[in-house]
Amino acid sequence: MTPERADRLQTLIWSVLGLAILWLLFLLGPILSPFLLAGILAYICAPLVERLDKFGLPHLAGVIAVMLLLTAILALLALILLPLVNQEAQQLLARLPDGIRLLNEQLMPWLKERFGIQLKLDPTTLPRLIADNRDSSQLIAQKLLASLKIGGIALFGIVANLLLAPVVMFYLLRDWHELLGRLGAAIPRPWHAKTLAMAHEINAVLAEFLRGQLSVMLALALYYSLGLWAVGIGFALPVGMLTGLLVFIPYLGFATGFTLALAVAALQFSGMAPIVGVLAVYGIGQGLESFILTPWLVGKRIGLHPLAVIFALLAFGQLFGFFGVLLALPVSAALLVGLREVRTLYLASRFYRGESRS
Repeated sequence: MTPERADRLQTLIWSVLGLAILWLLFLLGPILSPFLLAGILAYICAPLVERLDKFGLPHLAGVIAVMLLLTAILALLALILLPLVNQEAQQLLARLPDGIRLLNEQLMPWLKERFGIQLKLDPTTLPRLIADNRDSSQLIAQKLLASLKIGGIALFGIVANLLLAPVVMFYLLRDWHELLGRLGAAIPRPWHAKTLAMAHEINAVLAEFLRGQLSVMLALALYYSLGLWAVGIGFALPVGMLTGLLVFIPYLGFATGFTLALAVAALQFSGMAPIVGVLAVYGIGQGLESFILTPWLVGKRIGLHPLAVIFALLAFGQLFGFFGVLLALPVSAALLVGLREVRTLYLASRFYRGESRS
């Protein structure tokens, strides 16, 4: 076997092995989610650990400090959300009789006039209704517990993933430079310099993405807080801040803030004006986020045209659902670096220049 043929065979073997590893990772996707989450968080937090190292803090202490800071931020969000939900529930119970009275005075006459439906709600019957259906509620609870036993393995898996992610993140942050060094050492030597150059460029683009996303979050937090205050919604500041800070989670952040704002508006029992105001604020906010802030503050920083940003969000959402939308822009930014390299090779090719081999 000639050396050229042996080199081609070796390249083929390693290529097939690489594709097999990628296919195995695809098959193991359901159990890789905590590793993916931990990797994303470790990538975001690694620069902060490096800064603490430069200030003279021991590396292990810096890792623990960053993880405690991240835990404190998540706990702060929970402390903002839970009291708000508790207050809304108490207000609902306190204002329920007034709400029923309002329905009897405004909605019921309209139903009778338009559809011939005659109903009247009695606030005093609610406690008795709950007491009469206590046995049914216990039966439903028993069925729910039984279903939880059936799905106990799935529930255990979710809890295990939540507990595993911080552990994986800790080890990634602790050994970050060592792991990067091992990955760099595994790159074939002819591709090493070019791969590292592309990796540095991708890292710079992703850093710009994170800065742009933070700008979008702060801008939307300010907008929703002021917008809800302007239409007379109670708890405008916490609801608006929560909505803005959670927009990095597609759908969930917007849905959480919108649901809370709508609940607060309904509990004010001031007619349809607060509800219409919430619909207007969140409708405008969604358009502002999707078509102005994200393309301008994020797309411009990472070098994507606003139309490319909109297309990436729609395409990744269609292909990969929730996680596709979550990773659409950072993955597109990384692909953009590769596409620039492909474009350079294309412009330098004989095919583009119209040159023959002879």
